[in-house]
Amino acid sequence: MVREVGRKVIVSNRKARHDYTILDTLEAGIALVGTEVKSLREGRASLVDAFATVDDGEVWLRNVHIPEYVQGTWTNHAPRRTRKLLLHKKEILRLIGKSKESGLSLVPLSMYFKDGKVKVELALARGKKSYDKRQDLAKRDAQREMTRAAGRAAKGRY
Repeated sequence: MVREVGRKVIVSNRKARHDYTILDTLEAGIALVGTEVKSLREGRASLVDAFATVDDGEVWLRNVHIPEYVQGTWTNHAPRRTRKLLLHKKEILRLIGKSKESGLSLVPLSMYFKDGKVKVELALARGKKSYDKRQDLAKRDAQREMTRAAGRAAKGRY
């Protein structure tokens, strides 16, 4: 049997980088049942509205939608069930300390296969205000325009 190597992204939460300021990221394993893994291998999942919580010293991933496996039988999983994240105790304690600060959230950025195992990239994030989002868009547009102008100047077309 061929062993998987490398990283294969299943799904990413692109809106999270728009809605939140990312302060810190970490990689976590996730406890799944067989039909969930088979559904993820087909590339079917959604991180929209997903978040993580720390309850009783354990980290839980909530609102992740992994649709039922098509060839599954009565053993199929519930699509929006709460899933346990697998982290070291030291990482969990650090998350508990940081999440006590007001305004910080645990947001999943992406799910991917790493050497055959499903991993979640989890971010400690602070929500952006609407004016922060506008500033980021303006910065990005200004940077894009500067790059274009530099390219035109290099080609001799002002």
